[in-house]
Amino acid sequence: MNPELLPIIQLGNPTLRQKAAWVENIHDATIQQLIDDLIATVAKANGVGIASPQVAQSYRLFIVASRPNPRYPHAPEMEPTAMINPKIVGHSTEIVEGWEGCLSVPGIRGLVPRHQAIEVEYTDRYGNLQKQTLTDFVARIFQHEFDHLDGVLFIDRVESNLNTITEEEYQELVTKNTK
Repeated sequence: MNPELLPIIQLGNPTLRQKAAWVENIHDATIQQLIDDLIATVAKANGVGIASPQVAQSYRLFIVASRPNPRYPHAPEMEPTAMINPKIVGHSTEIVEGWEGCLSVPGIRGLVPRHQAIEVEYTDRYGNLQKQTLTDFVARIFQHEFDHLDGVLFIDRVESNLNTITEEEYQELVTKNTK
């Protein structure tokens, strides 16, 4: 079946605040189709990651798909990767703040503290256990998407309302900082 673009639910939808369910059968056709649909949806939306709860499918599954795009012009390039039943098994003591946005919270960016490096485990779409150390922007994406699986949004992690700006202001900031 061809990938389908899925509607992304928005802040206020209760699914975004729920703890997602463990994926029992990774090889199930519905889960495999969901992975394909999430990859297509995140690409079309110019995102760098998307979690299953964002399309009203409350599973512990997300896609990390970092690549430069209009929303994240300096993102590193990587293949879209499905991460199923992920865990953070270790992290650096170093915390770094970075601007985040969310496809489910359009128009807003927030300065969010995250671990600079994390050790993760997840099952890939083929059923293989993967263990990786992620750093910098990709670690940030993982932590952001991982939060979605527990009903946490980036705006919950912003330490002060003074650390939120509009998407438009963020884009001006990015443009100004690259000149």
